[in-house]
Amino acid sequence: MTSAPLGVFDSGLGGLTVVRALRGRLPDEAIVYLGDTARVPYGTKSADTILRYARTCAGVLTRRGVKALVVACNTASAVGVEMLRAELDLPVVGVIEPGASAAVEIAARLSRQGDPRSGRIGVLGTARTIASGAYTRAVGGLSTRLEVVGSAAPLLVPLVEEGWLDGDVPRLAVERYIAPLVAAEVGSIVLGCTHYPLLEDTIREAASRLSGRAVAVVDSARATADAVAALLEARGLRHEPSSAGPSARARSMLELLVTDVPASFSAMAERCLGMTAPDVTLVDI
Repeated sequence: MTSAPLGVFDSGLGGLTVVRALRGRLPDEAIVYLGDTARVPYGTKSADTILRYARTCAGVLTRRGVKALVVACNTASAVGVEMLRAELDLPVVGVIEPGASAAVEIAARLSRQGDPRSGRIGVLGTARTIASGAYTRAVGGLSTRLEVVGSAAPLLVPLVEEGWLDGDVPRLAVERYIAPLVAAEVGSIVLGCTHYPLLEDTIREAASRLSGRAVAVVDSARATADAVAALLEARGLRHEPSSAGPSARARSMLELLVTDVPASFSAMAERCLGMTAPDVTLVDI
């Protein structure tokens, strides 16, 4: 199983930011990515619909023999991770628990420094993710002393999809969404959507400017990559390079599946991956 690929799915292409982090953290692992672009966004759907979508996406990837499943979608993680863990005979990692864990570590550091913001964690996410209370539960499972303040940011995903990553429009949108978090004096802001890392610099700058001091920003994609690396090590599933050097096969092997090919596919995939996207396979689920 060590040479089997990792399976990653998201409601669209934003989850490719998680793939990018995984490739950086685990360069010898092959990855099969499924973007459910025909049914994006998940954030506006009912919980029952999201569960059905998550189950079908997981089915596509498990039939390709993946050794672990990464739910690279905050909405699907909030609703469907426990169901998938119960139904599948392989490890399942969502993006919420790693992001929450990273934020709790920042809160502990701020507390040691005597920073009064140490008791509050901010979360930017889709309306469904914020309403689910998933981050509140995840943080509460790690510490009962921390408060989670959520802010739904529905315009940020279409801005990223359109490539509006800098300039006045994304800056003003970000300022509006993080204003309640700054007012609540949060010590960190978790990027609770896989699209948001592409706006990380804008979010960090705006939060620091509005608050008058630095605000830590948690990229759940990087936190998830660290969590997957730890899981593979613990389960003995990590693919090791050959004695001849790093595996060129795994470095170059990224299978990209989508349920629809949007007009902006190439540009969006390139932005998320930080590289030219591989050939894409259209699948019907």
